[in-house]
Amino acid sequence: MAYRAVLFDLDGTLLDSIADLADAMNAALAAHGLPPRPVVAEHKTMVGDGVAAYILRALPAGKRDDAALVAKVTADYRAAYAARWRNQTRPYEGVADLLDRLAGLGIRLAVLSNKPEDTTRATVEAFLGLERFDVVRGALDGVPLKPDPRSAVRIAAEMDLTPAEFLYVGDTATDMKTANAAGMFAVGALWGFRGIEELHGAGARALIERPAELLDLL
Repeated sequence: MAYRAVLFDLDGTLLDSIADLADAMNAALAAHGLPPRPVVAEHKTMVGDGVAAYILRALPAGKRDDAALVAKVTADYRAAYAARWRNQTRPYEGVADLLDRLAGLGIRLAVLSNKPEDTTRATVEAFLGLERFDVVRGALDGVPLKPDPRSAVRIAAEMDLTPAEFLYVGDTATDMKTANAAGMFAVGALWGFRGIEELHGAGARALIERPAELLDLL
């Protein structure tokens, strides 16, 4: 069928943000005398499922049940990230051109992230431009995170489209599961934070190595 819209994940799909995420997490850990996670690639396996999951994965195993500590590290992480999110984050090569080409073809665009809503919008505005997208949605209180499909389905409804009219592009198993559960065509971005095995195993229906290859699926 002819797809009419693309729903993108944000971190690891449109933006290479892992260095700023890792720096913020390590600052929060250090503030509480906890060992940092110095290998940036390790953070790629911890992000993608929201702030709470990232915190728990970064903490030493013996500290994850300490609710007071988790709350303090979470607050410090949010503050650290708020001070760092512009430092090293950049759109992946080819992303801006892809967005322009999609718009030129009349394809409508949206973003769905497990990053908090305010941070999602600020990040998109700074690096991509909010005006490119019909909907930009992040994590909201009381709304289930991906891979729950409800936010993706709601975005389709807000755009007066059916989920089947969307390509969904993401870089993690969470994204592929979200796409399939929502009834969208799941496209795995191989330039992102995870690898081909994870994406294929989670139900990617297509895998692309460069942003421009998405055009071949329209």
